[in-house]
Parts: sequence; structure tokens; C-alpha cells
Amino acid sequence: MTFSFLSALGGVGLFLIGMLLLTDGLKAIAGRRMRRVLAGFTSTPVSGAATGALTTAVIQSSSATTVAAVGFVASSLLTFPQALGIIFGANVGTTLTGWIVAVLGFKLDLGQVALPFVFVGAVLRLTVRGNLAHAGQAIAGFCLIFIGIESMKDGLDAFSGVVTPVDFPPDTIVGRLQLVFAGVLITLVTQSSSAGVVTALAALGAGAINFPQAASLVIGMDVGTTFTAALATLGGGTMAKRTGYAHVIYNFMTGGMAFFLLTPFSAFVAPWVGTGNAQIALVAFHSFFNFLGVVLILPFARPFARLIENIVPEKGSTLTRSLDAMVLRDPNAAVLLAWKTVSNLSSAVVDHLRNKLGVSVEAAEDHSRETLQAAILETRDFLDRIDVPKEDANLLNQMKGMFHVLDHLGRLLYRCDQTARIRELSQDHRLKRLAAILEAVTKNHTTPTNTAACERQLQRLHILIRNQRQIRRDALMMEVASDKVSVETVWIRLDALRWLYRVTYHLWRIRLHLNVITSQSPLVSLDDKSGIEAEED
Repeated sequence: MTFSFLSALGGVGLFLIGMLLLTDGLKAIAGRRMRRVLAGFTSTPVSGAATGALTTAVIQSSSATTVAAVGFVASSLLTFPQALGIIFGANVGTTLTGWIVAVLGFKLDLGQVALPFVFVGAVLRLTVRGNLAHAGQAIAGFCLIFIGIESMKDGLDAFSGVVTPVDFPPDTIVGRLQLVFAGVLITLVTQSSSAGVVTALAALGAGAINFPQAASLVIGMDVGTTFTAALATLGGGTMAKRTGYAHVIYNFMTGGMAFFLLTPFSAFVAPWVGTGNAQIALVAFHSFFNFLGVVLILPFARPFARLIENIVPEKGSTLTRSLDAMVLRDPNAAVLLAWKTVSNLSSAVVDHLRNKLGVSVEAAEDHSRETLQAAILETRDFLDRIDVPKEDANLLNQMKGMFHVLDHLGRLLYRCDQTARIRELSQDHRLKRLAAILEAVTKNHTTPTNTAACERQLQRLHILIRNQRQIRRDALMMEVASDKVSVETVWIRLDALRWLYRVTYHLWRIRLHLNVITSQSPLVSLDDKSGIEAEED
């Protein structure tokens, strides 16, 4: 009996490992395409729910779908109600696992057949690279799922007739509530509602529990996922907390509805259960109450979103509040968030520069020098925490570009503090003309209609000031030699020239790197990619 229990326990472990391998393999293959699909096909909460369900069914990971949705909202690609549709739909997508297990794992007994394919998948993962290697990992994980189910079934079959439904809480309101609580505990221990559902299916197949008891456990497992979701949001930003609250409230509502639907549903499927299809009936119940929950909540997605937004209001600087630690689990989504923040920071710092030049800037929010400096440091820290795979050259290049931009922004902010040099620009006619050109060029720097043209303008201005620096330097030296101006005036004007030269260099390099990053991002369109070349600083 002890050996049988250990066999069943080992089966659960094999199932969990199989799910991890399958999910990681599928995410690696479909990850970038998944993000494009989520961003491109989500225009309303309804389309978001359909997209979220399909995506989760394909990659077998509701957490990956949810993290991507959080990233899109934080980077303003989606609204929160649209993201809620994706999150609700992900709940439906997870029920596909139960159908696969019930139909293939319990009806067809694929455990022995799957063994050779584990070897094939492992060989592919170890000997090749790219998508084929990830496909091998997914194959090995998929097959381990059925091997784990086989081991679980064998272990639980030994308890047939020994452990019966009478050994569990009775089929009463109180008994069902106890089983719901047990389902919550199982999910907390395994950190996987899918593993809990499979265990319930195996116990149901072995006759250890009856259908209402198994259904009560499944309701508890569905509710139990809210605790794992809530734990995942600890230490996260506003969007992560909103997602966690939405998960908890929605799943509790769905679980309560499922609890009251259990009695009529049990009566409806009683003939089906009697013909040996209890496991199919259980996964049907799981899918039914999740689907019904989505159908009932979608018409109220926007009011529900407003409720969550009132519970979790925005906090922190508007420049960096989108940098959600929860999104760090998905490097692509994290890089997208960082790019959005770096782009906004660039606009804010240039607006700050224009203010220092005496230009009246109509900005949504006037950021102080200290706020901008803190935002640069916070963004740099967020970038440093992103764990990008070494083989993903595209993401690594985007990261490198953003570090360059942040470096130039920090130095540009330092130049904004040199008030004596800025003030001197208006005291010399040549410097005044160059400063006027700088003001005109920076007017379109924050939101250029043609980013490549903006980059070329800044580069030409930098070259112009570099040439003027030598010409104006000679002229100033001549003026001081002929006693037309004082030595102190010459030195401050030379400093002002150097200030213009360095400021235009930083602005040019910032725009260049932003253009390169934009050209490499699959979720950001670029109007004109001509003339963009990556250069080292």
C-alpha cells in the first residue's frame, strides 16, 4: 500500500515536470507570436477573452498570458478592460488540459506509448538549437504528462475498494465546502490547478470519490489559483496588484456560482456518469462553469475594471509607475515596458531642457530635476533586473540601446544644471542664433512625425556647432586680444559653445538609439527606417 501511495505521488511529480517542460517549450516557440496576437487581436474585452483563451490553450500557461497582458496595459498598448478580457479568457484556456488528460490519458492509456517519444524529445533538446530544440522539450514534457498519469492511476488503483467515497466528507453542503477547502489546499501545495484536476480525475476513475465530491475539489482548485496569483503580485506594481485583485474577486465569484450549479449539473450528467464517463463529465463541469463565468462577467468588464482601479489607485511617479516587477518573468514584455518608459523619459528630459532654454513647454506634467534623476536610476535598475536569454540577440541589442539612452539622458540632465552657460547663450549674437536652431530642432524631438529625419537634423546640427565652435573660438580669441571683450566673458562664452556641442551630441545619440530600438521592436511601428544605423558611443 505504501508503494502504491508513493507511485501515485511520483505520478503527480512526473505530471508537474511534464507540464513545466511542455509550457516552457511552447512559450519559447510561440512567445513572440503570442504577444503579437494578444496585442493585435484584442480590441474589446470580448475579443480579449477569445484571444486569451486561445493563447492559453496553445501555450498551456495562463500565467504567461496574464504577464503579457499586464505588460501591454503598463505600456499603454491595451486598456485595463481589454486586459481583463484576456485574463478571464485565460481561465477558460486552462481547462483544455483537463480535456487532454481525460480523453488521451484516461481513455487511451498512452503512458507506455509515450516512453520512446520522451527519448526523441530529449535528444532533440540536447542536440539541436532553436525552435526544433524547444519542440523537443515540449514533446518530452507532453509525453511525461501521460507517463505521470499512468503512474498515478496504477498507484490509486491499489486503493480501489479500500478508500471509498464514504471516507471523504459526505455529499452535503458542509461536506462539499470541506472538499472545496481541500481543493484549495491541494492547489497551494502543488502550485498547479491542472495537477489537482488530474488527481481528482484519477481518484474518480479509481472509485475513491464520487462525481459531486470530485467536482467540489475542482471548484476549490479553481479558487486556489487566486492565492497563487495573489502571491505572485506581492512586491509588484500597480498593474500586478490590479491583476491579482481581479483574479481573486472574479475566481471567488465564479467558484460561488459553480458551487450552486453543482447539484443541478450532477443531476443532469447522472446518466452519463453511470455509463463510465464520469471523468469526461468532470472536465465538462470545469469548462462549463469557467465559460459561463466569462460570459456573465464580460458585459460588466468596464465597470469591473473601474472597481479594481478604485481599489488599487495609481501610485508613484508617472514616469516609472509602469515598471512592474511582475513583468520581469517575461523578458520580452519587460523590455517593451522599459522601452516605453525610456521613450517617455526622453520626452520629459528634453522638455526640461527646453524649459531651461526659456521655452514655454505645454507638458502634461512638469517634472522636477530630482524626479527625472530618480526616474533614470529606477529605469536603469529595472533594466538591470531583466534576465534576457543570451541567444536572443535582438532583445540584448534593445537592452544595450536603452542603457545608452539612459546614460545620455543622465548627462543631458547634468548639462541642464549649468545655468551660467545657458544664460550666456543670449548674450552673444552667434550663440543666440545657434540656441534658436537648437530650440527649433528639439521642438519635434519628443514626438517627431518622422523619426529618421529628426535624427538627421540633430546630427547636422551637431556637425554645424562642431564647425562653429572652432570658428567662434578663433573670433573670440581675436576679440579678447584686441580688448573688445574681457577674458572672463570669453571663457564663459567658450563654455557656452562647449555646452551647445555636448547637448546636441547627447540629443542626437538619444534619438539615434531610440530609432534603432524602435526598428527592432515587433510591437512598435516605425514611419521611416531610412538612415538609422546602430553606432557605439
